Amino acid sequence: MNDTHHGHVTRDGIRIHTAEDFAGMRKAGQVAAQILDDIAPHVAPGQTTGELDRLIEGMVHAHGARSATIGYRGYKHASCISTNHVVCHGIPGSAIPTGRNEKKRTDDAFQDGDILNIDVTVIVDGWYGDTSRMYIAGTPKPFAMRLIQVTHDALMKGIEVVRPGNTFGDIGYAIQSYVEAQRMSVVRDFCGHGLGRVFHAPPNVLHYGRPGREAVLEEGMFFTIEPMVNLGRAETKVLADDWTAITRDKSLSAQFEHSVGVTSEGCEIFTLSPGNRYYPTWS
Repeated sequence: MNDTHHGHVTRDGIRIHTAEDFAGMRKAGQVAAQILDDIAPHVAPGQTTGELDRLIEGMVHAHGARSATIGYRGYKHASCISTNHVVCHGIPGSAIPTGRNEKKRTDDAFQDGDILNIDVTVIVDGWYGDTSRMYIAGTPKPFAMRLIQVTHDALMKGIEVVRPGNTFGDIGYAIQSYVEAQRMSVVRDFCGHGLGRVFHAPPNVLHYGRPGREAVLEEGMFFTIEPMVNLGRAETKVLADDWTAITRDKSLSAQFEHSVGVTSEGCEIFTLSPGNRYYPTWS
């Protein structure tokens, strides 16, 4: 392990962190993961995205942490909540966009069978903990359950190849090849990212790719892996609010996200559920 206090930066611009830095990320990641555990009982039909976000903001403060998203590029909320065919960056309190065969929605209340991703990033002692999970309001439909399972499995398959000497292309390939074998598609318009004492840093972590391509993984790298998987086609579009991304074909989308650090042997996941509830969160 590089023993200078600040680590160093690779020629790809990726920061190499120290053993002390791992401790900081562990603490931040556990706060974010605990919040996702604690919000689970509040997800139900009739609940609103606005109320969930208010609860999450209270939990962030109760942990003595700060929300990384409030004030980020003008964003006003402590979470992103992306429902059904919203791919990512759904704004709490906004009417849920309507998908295929749905009556127009005028509010942000969940209906029975809705699936949603909740994405939370906290700052603890200057370190960023960033994680997201899928939840279900009420009774899930079998195809929605399968999408969620495949998405979580894809994330874990990406994490399995994180070790020094492998490449970011190996991560993308592991995710893409698995998802496409399930006849689903990987979103290419959004990616994971480096993080640490900053919210977003090099590298971009693509969820598709070719083995052996992109930067080589080194001990001390911190980044997120956060595949978005669609039941239909991969294409997305961003709505007029400049945040909310939806599937172009209105097919369902799911996402899971972990923050990880490369160790000498493999990888440490900073954002595992303290209650072992990472998947499925509704059990």
